[in-house]
Amino acid sequence: MALQRFRGAIPVRRWARLGLAAIFAASGTLHLVRPELYLPLMPDILPAHHALILISGAAELACAAGLIANTRWASPASVALLLAILPGNIHFALATAADPQAPPWLVVGAWLRVPLQLPLIWAAVADRPTRT
Repeated sequence: MALQRFRGAIPVRRWARLGLAAIFAASGTLHLVRPELYLPLMPDILPAHHALILISGAAELACAAGLIANTRWASPASVALLLAILPGNIHFALATAADPQAPPWLVVGAWLRVPLQLPLIWAAVADRPTRT
């Protein structure tokens, strides 16, 4: 496909997979180093917020490694992870929008996280390995 390959360039689908791996690696590391940043995303109904943040950070790092290696499990695991964190993104967007002291840029950013899940899911499945 003309848009997918440029002479000497990596295919767009591979860039998407590797870009998602980079996002997971950065975010996963941040989950482990600064877990308090993710506390506002945790819905109150969930227990053990700190432990869940650390577990999700480890899961992001595992998915990043799997996406880089292009393993068969990385694509479905990445999609599952993105769907699992979607309620946290929605919770954060609703809570931020309801906070009269929240700066407008934070409200906009919080709501942009929600639809961003769709292209990230596409990136997770775009270059998955085929069965052999």
